[in-house]
Amino acid sequence: MTVVGVVTQPDKPAGRKQTLTLSPVKALAMKRGIPVIQPVALRRPAVIAALARFTPDVGIVAAYGRILPPDVLAIPRHGHLNVHASLLPRWRGAWPIGASILAGDAETGVSIMLLDEGMDTGGVLATRAVTIHLADTTESLERTLAKSGAELMIETLPDYLSASISPLAQDESLATYCRPVRKADGVIGWTQTSEQIERQVRAMHPWPGAITTWQGKQLRLLKAHVVVDDKNEGTKPGHVLAYDKGAAVTTGAGLLVIDELQLEGKSPAPARAFVNGYRDFVGSRLE
Repeated sequence: MTVVGVVTQPDKPAGRKQTLTLSPVKALAMKRGIPVIQPVALRRPAVIAALARFTPDVGIVAAYGRILPPDVLAIPRHGHLNVHASLLPRWRGAWPIGASILAGDAETGVSIMLLDEGMDTGGVLATRAVTIHLADTTESLERTLAKSGAELMIETLPDYLSASISPLAQDESLATYCRPVRKADGVIGWTQTSEQIERQVRAMHPWPGAITTWQGKQLRLLKAHVVVDDKNEGTKPGHVLAYDKGAAVTTGAGLLVIDELQLEGKSPAPARAFVNGYRDFVGSRLE
C-alpha cells in the first residue's frame, strides 16, 4: 500500500513564544516525501479538487477534529475509515478518552468504522477493548489507544479492501455522546464524592487540569487517591486535613488524599513536601 497524500490541520502557534509549529503528522510526512495539504476549510472547491487529484482508493482518518463533508467523503472509492478511541456506540464525539475515565468505565477501546455524514455514526468494522487501570489518565490512555488503534487499522484494512469484512450498523439505543472538554470542566466541586473527584483529576490530565483555589491562588491537583472515611462525616467539603504526613480533603462522601499538586507559579510537588513548605495548608479550606 502507498500513502499518496496527507491532510492535516494548519500549523498552529505553540509554547510561550507562540512559535508556528509543525504537527508531528506533517513533520513525518515531509520526512518521507509525502505531499501534505493543510486546508482551513474542507468545503472549498479548490480543496476538494486537490484531494481528488490524489485519486485515493481509501482514506484513513485519525483525530482530525472535523466532520468530513459529503464531497470529501465521496472521493475515495472505498470511502474513509476512521480509528475512534472508544467502543462505539459508547462515547461518540470529541473527548471519548477523558469521558470514559470520568464516567468510571472499567474498559474502553478503539473502533475502526466507515465514516458517514454523522458524528461517529458509521458502520463498525472492528473493535479492540482496553482495560482502564486505576492509574490511567487521559494522557496515558491516549498513548495506549493510539498504539492499539494503529495496530487494529493495519489488521483491518486488507480485509476491508478485499471485501472479507463489512461494516456493521451501530445500535443507536446504546449510543452516548461526549462534547469537547472545556477549561471550566477542570474546576473541582468539593461536594462531589471523593471517587468522582479522583476520576476528574485523572480525566483532566494533562488539560485543563483539576483545579481548585487556595488563598486566592489556583491549585492544581496532579495525583490523588480515595480513602473511605466515616469519622469526618458531616465535615464541610473542601476542608484540608493532615493525613500520613501529607494532606487529604473532605468531600461530599469520603476523603480525597492528595499525592501531588502544583500551586500557581510553582513547580509540581509531592503532598508531603507541600505541607512542609506551607504550614497553613492543613486546616484551610479549598474553594
